[in-house]
Amino acid sequence: MADAPPEVLELNVGGVHYATTRDTLLREPDSLPAAAVHDSEHPRDARGRIFFDRDGVLFRYVLDYLRDGGLVLPECFREHKRLAREAKHYRLVGLEIAVRDADPKPPNREKGCITVGYRGSFAFGRDGLADVKFRKLSRILVCGKVTLCRDVFGETLNESRDPDHGLADRYTSRFFLKHSFIEQAFDMLQEQGFKLTASCGSGTAGGAAELKPGVDSEENRWNHYNEFVFVRE
Repeated sequence: MADAPPEVLELNVGGVHYATTRDTLLREPDSLPAAAVHDSEHPRDARGRIFFDRDGVLFRYVLDYLRDGGLVLPECFREHKRLAREAKHYRLVGLEIAVRDADPKPPNREKGCITVGYRGSFAFGRDGLADVKFRKLSRILVCGKVTLCRDVFGETLNESRDPDHGLADRYTSRFFLKHSFIEQAFDMLQEQGFKLTASCGSGTAGGAAELKPGVDSEENRWNHYNEFVFVRE
């Protein structure tokens, strides 16, 4: 004899309607959704749907967690604290922990500002030929509070030019990175919750009366300096 199809239940969460199976709502036995299934006195709307007087939009993530046992949030999601509160209300400890772990702005993370700057040019072919190859960076500079810079850049941070070693609660403009990939620096800042708030840059350097040894005249014409200000609130 074939297994009976799962029982489908309808829910009304703050005016937003959902449909799911009874087994899904019972996935976490100690949760409020599971208790609502067993409680004949739990509030229902006029059509007999199980009613929760909560945020109907955020409930989609609660239901996804009950279905899959995991949490997947969109990249633009910014309501971690509200979703953690919903998880706590529904007595879903695992979901509450997952939401807090996914929060890019944990409450104990230090706020502050980091400035990243670089001097660059473009690598040209021989004799000024117009085959521009790649952007050419000499060094990526990092300025800001020492603890913030170390938090973001870790082992990629070069502190060899900083004379005040050992003093963490201070600011410096003498750090630079051990690599020359500006996008990698931006990725590391973004992963730590920093947002780009301002930037500025020089124009081309034009001509110079006397070039340093080994410097191509065409490359020298395209010398420029840029700075980017990142803030974590």
